[in-house]
Amino acid sequence: MDSILQNEGPIRLSIFLGVLAVMACWELAAPRRDLTLSKWRRWAGNLGIVVVNTVVMRLLFPILAVGTAVWAQKNGWGLFNLIALPEWVEVAAAAILLDMAVYWQHRLFHMIPLFWRMHRMHHADRDFDVTTALRFHPLEIIVSIVIKLGLVLILGPAALAVLIFEVLLNGTAMFNHANVRLPLGLDRWLRLVVVTPDMHRVHHSVESGEFNRNFGFNLPWWDRLFGSYKAQPDRGHEEMEIGLHAYGAGVCANLLWMLVLPIKAIEDEPNDQG
Repeated sequence: MDSILQNEGPIRLSIFLGVLAVMACWELAAPRRDLTLSKWRRWAGNLGIVVVNTVVMRLLFPILAVGTAVWAQKNGWGLFNLIALPEWVEVAAAAILLDMAVYWQHRLFHMIPLFWRMHRMHHADRDFDVTTALRFHPLEIIVSIVIKLGLVLILGPAALAVLIFEVLLNGTAMFNHANVRLPLGLDRWLRLVVVTPDMHRVHHSVESGEFNRNFGFNLPWWDRLFGSYKAQPDRGHEEMEIGLHAYGAGVCANLLWMLVLPIKAIEDEPNDQG
């Protein structure tokens, strides 16, 4: 286990690149929708923001979630450090609780105007593919990391649980943002245990009754439990419009535009929770 934690960076990077490559190839082989903009033009912006976010994290956060979990365990901080549980129970419970927290964080980023200013960059993408999963504003990344570190200190999960959770969340986010076609029967069964592309695509609709549904990134249970689940878009997956009404496809792919979006006025965007 110590060797796994010591090689956290290479492990996460290898899995990230592997999942990204598999999803990109799958999108080429069996796309769900036709794209409205050149993939290479969009990917330049979406992957460019990954570089920016990586630099920001390296500069501002010398210790991330796994390191915080190690520190909490050594100092006896957090719920799981106060109760004795079998390791596998602690890992599973911590991963589930962290995933529920991500669901509520995502929902709050839609409800609170200041947070929405950051999060709308993710929704402004006028196409939906694997790189959309990576398209988050640096300010949102900073807020998300602060929230995650606070949760790790409160819960005190094992470092292995945090690593497993983060790897799964990153991988499933790329899976459920991918522009891939799944057999309907398989999708129906898969979405009982994981958020599928068809399930999450509904969340990227321009329509507020769909845009404010299906907040889950990994486990699909929270949307059903907390009343935010919608099975399918009203216009179907091929005909639904993706993105935000206020922004055209061309400008949304521009990296500089993405970075300054939080200071732009909020207009003509869905904001109800109905």
